[in-house]
Amino acid sequence: MLRKRPRERGISSITRALQQFEEGDFVNIVINSSVHKGMPHIRFQGHTGKIKGKQGGSYLVGINDGKKHKTLIIRSEHLRRGK
Repeated sequence: MLRKRPRERGISSITRALQQFEEGDFVNIVINSSVHKGMPHIRFQGHTGKIKGKQGGSYLVGINDGKKHKTLIIRSEHLRRGK
């Protein structure tokens, strides 16, 4: 699941690491396997959540996992803008 295609390997784009999110933005969790720091658990791959705040260089993302509400600490390399 975390395997990359041959042309996607190597150093990831700097724009993914420098992207900024505001509180209340919707984001999709798309794990970048070449960056291990701030990586969420693989079970959250593909989830959509809402930015609740910032903690250091990472973001607090609130998601619903079944009937439970969870808050994940994820770096911006593993996030994309949602709807």
